[in-house]
Amino acid sequence: MNVSTSQLPATPRAFTQRLSSTRRGARLARLFAVEQLRTWPVSPSLTERAEGIIAELAANAALHGRVQGRDFRLTLTQHEATGVLRIEVTDTRGEKLPALVSTPPPDRESGRGLLLVATLADRWGTEPHQPVGKTVWAELDPRSG
Repeated sequence: MNVSTSQLPATPRAFTQRLSSTRRGARLARLFAVEQLRTWPVSPSLTERAEGIIAELAANAALHGRVQGRDFRLTLTQHEATGVLRIEVTDTRGEKLPALVSTPPPDRESGRGLLLVATLADRWGTEPHQPVGKTVWAELDPRSG
């Protein structure tokens, strides 16, 4: 007798946290994310790459995406079938999109964060968040880097 079993679609693991748009909130985003990733089947090298990306995106949300009294949101998802880790940081400043500067002047103290994100991530980008704001996302493949 042939018995077929239906395959359930792979569901992602997910973690979401709202944090204050402050330096402390950005630091907590990184710490919470690393703790969460330690509970998932994620390699230490992937966690390390994710930590650098989260630190930059959360700092940008707190510094450039800040609106008084509004939080930013960190979301991590990992697709169980592929292992791809997606990092999303959503803030309320949709009109202020991140710009990748190819080479900031050497005497400039800032402007290198998105270069780091572009280096560490396999893919990254931005998308509008409704009703207001934007989401900056990065994806990490488990077999790269």
